[in-house]
Amino acid sequence: MAAPLTRSEPEWIAESDCSLRDFQAQVARATDLADYPHAVDVRSNVLVYAADAGAAADRRALQSELIRALTHGPGVVVFEGAFDHGVLDRASAAFDDIIAAQHAAGAAVGDHFGKAGANDRIWNAAQKLALHAPEVFAQYYSADTLALVSQAWLGPRYQVTSQVNVVNPGGAAQVPHRDYHLGFVNADQLADYPAHLHRLSPALTLQGAVAHCDMPLESGPTMLLPYSQGFEAGYIAFYRPDFIDFFAAHQVQLPLHKGDAVFFNPALYHGAGQNISADIRRMANLLQISSPFGRAMEALDRTAMVKAVYPALLAMKRAGHTDRELANAVNATAEGYAFPTNLDSDQPIGSLAPPSQVDTVLAALAADLNPEELDTILDQQQERRIP
Repeated sequence: MAAPLTRSEPEWIAESDCSLRDFQAQVARATDLADYPHAVDVRSNVLVYAADAGAAADRRALQSELIRALTHGPGVVVFEGAFDHGVLDRASAAFDDIIAAQHAAGAAVGDHFGKAGANDRIWNAAQKLALHAPEVFAQYYSADTLALVSQAWLGPRYQVTSQVNVVNPGGAAQVPHRDYHLGFVNADQLADYPAHLHRLSPALTLQGAVAHCDMPLESGPTMLLPYSQGFEAGYIAFYRPDFIDFFAAHQVQLPLHKGDAVFFNPALYHGAGQNISADIRRMANLLQISSPFGRAMEALDRTAMVKAVYPALLAMKRAGHTDRELANAVNATAEGYAFPTNLDSDQPIGSLAPPSQVDTVLAALAADLNPEELDTILDQQQERRIP
């Protein structure tokens, strides 16, 4: 007779599982730099890496280390100098243009966790930057650090969305929270999702933030609670006042320099800090990178983005940018997953799936197709996908 299966994990999570004592034990850990040989420092329990870590190391070994850091380690890593200052400044100028246009239109852009109009936010900033300044978009998203971490957590065909957040002087701190997907489910519904979905949700997205200015502590950089991502009941617990109070007493903040990037497990307890400075408009590009197998928060017109950015990609290729840099920019622009589609007309001939939009754009770059040729191919591909 076969031995009976041993029950090792609960099938459901209830309010009674939200033990503050267990949560305290989960986060009462110290990060040992010796356990992470590619990191250069540990600050406030957070791992710090150099921007060139991916170029200076075995890429797969580094990505394995990042997976451990985000899963079982502190849940958050910082890459210093991850984005070129010149490109960053051009992107910041473009974001300022978009914000000014929002103000001129009388928009008071709301926030999940803040009062509408108190700060400045650009929803769907990735698409807006691609259409407003495609050359800047292509150079910005060719940054290899973003690809390095995103591929480690989500695989090769990750999907980039972003929201620019500017916390003005006097801007209040956010309530601590976990992020999308289950982090955006109403509290009274969370217990209806089985425990395995509580464990799955963090694997569907990666959170990141790129500092577009120096962020000293008085400007309110992101509050973080290392190791909190490992608490299984955390999606239910983060609504409780005792957990909010514990977060306030034990959270850490790291000052960042312009061009630094922080990436964290979406189940990590975190929240924007209070900006008590007199004159720092704290601008960050908040990256929400999604698995191609999940649903991103924002709907993007990726065909329009590709058509806008492709001439810049051709120019980058002719200027000598590497294949990896081009692929990084394409992954941040185009749709990386072939499904859902209309299999009557978009048939997977000779393969398990029809070509994705990423496949199509990479093939066009390899063949040096001009923009008009790619536009025709994209339109035909889009038509095949419609039922």
